[in-house]
Amino acid sequence: MKIDAKLTPAKLQKKIHRVFDLAGQKIRALDAAWDPAKGTPVFTVKGRYTSRGWTEWTQGFQFGMAFLHFDATGDESMLRLGREKTLKHMASHVSHIGVHDHGFNNVSTYGNLRRLMLEGKIPFSRDELNYTEMALKVSGAVQAARWSTTAYGTGYVYSFNGPHSLFSDTIRSMRSLVVADQLGHVLMGEGDKPTNLLLRAIEHAKTTARFNVYYGEGRDSYDVRGRVVHESIFNRNDGNYRCPSSQQGFSPFTTWTRGAAWIITGYAEQLEFLDTVKGAALDAAGGRRAVTDLYLKAARATSDYYIDGYTSKDGIPYWDTGALNTHRLGHYQARPADPFNEHEPVDSSAAAIAAQGLIRLGNYLATRGAPAAGRRYLQAGLTVANTLFDEPYLSTSPKHQGLLLHSVYHRPNGWDYVPKGRQVPCGESSMWGDYHAMELALLISRMAAGQYYTFF
Repeated sequence: MKIDAKLTPAKLQKKIHRVFDLAGQKIRALDAAWDPAKGTPVFTVKGRYTSRGWTEWTQGFQFGMAFLHFDATGDESMLRLGREKTLKHMASHVSHIGVHDHGFNNVSTYGNLRRLMLEGKIPFSRDELNYTEMALKVSGAVQAARWSTTAYGTGYVYSFNGPHSLFSDTIRSMRSLVVADQLGHVLMGEGDKPTNLLLRAIEHAKTTARFNVYYGEGRDSYDVRGRVVHESIFNRNDGNYRCPSSQQGFSPFTTWTRGAAWIITGYAEQLEFLDTVKGAALDAAGGRRAVTDLYLKAARATSDYYIDGYTSKDGIPYWDTGALNTHRLGHYQARPADPFNEHEPVDSSAAAIAAQGLIRLGNYLATRGAPAAGRRYLQAGLTVANTLFDEPYLSTSPKHQGLLLHSVYHRPNGWDYVPKGRQVPCGESSMWGDYHAMELALLISRMAAGQYYTFF
């Protein structure tokens, strides 16, 4: 990608105001039209949100967007909507033992509401604070209980595929574990044995960094630094690693770009969180430096590969780095991404997720004696945002319920809508794409005002 070194958060404010103006329209339109009996909205077909019963992993994004909109605009009706729908619909997600998505659903709702209160954005209410913190405590413990051990002295929170499966996505659900730990909570097991949630989150991050991220160290014939595998498979009889896999990417030996985006942002925000943790709390994990170095290694490798390895000139990736017809695109990195091409779809949601991680990583490094590297990642994130917050990615039609266009859900399963006369999906939105576009916009808006925000 070609990084725009002249972009600043302030220069993006006009576009960001437009993002939130449009987001308000989309949130209200969806809330008015959606029947909760249909399940959770997941992605659009012909501009209308539809459901897809895999797991209910997107409901927190739907209501979390209302909190983000209130945060950015002060619109009290959005705060009321977020509060009402969280109370009414999110309790089952707090105790959901069958998913790896607690960081998506619960931190995006209960976590955002708590954050707004702690930041002084809304009046303090002890009852409301207790309510959100209880939900976050339980969510973190329930997520941590979904645990498999390996033959290498670590473990992982396993995916909905079962105890053998480690997803890259799940690094962002470590938010739920560390917030619960921050609140003084533990996971209680047999014989009243307590499990430290912070250490469990670090163990999961270590396992993910070792097996789901590649570093160009000769691990296999396709070991390119920064490549990410969607899923790692372990033998449950002895805990040994068996092979890479992919549920939503093209193959185990290519990079599904949204999986890589989860890694980029997941490790960057966990680095920020570590700054709030006392050193003694990290001793059992090998000490602060060991943990920080590991997180940085994963974050920088995947961020560098995003920038130099597979994104287009404008910072937008196609859905997978090695999909079947990618070669037909020619030298696509030398020009802006084309969401209307006839060969392979782009994934704007991967760009929205990754951009936030690039910015957070850049800010982190800039304060730790690496200003040049920090600026590179920061400017890369701003460059991606500058592309996303404009046509053809920003959805301006009042007839379309989505905010961020050209998102892809599950290309191998054929779940994405292909418009008549076209060969590949385009023009549609997803709950996670819309939500993360708003998170990205809010982060940049805060930075323009000399402020910041984190999930904790």
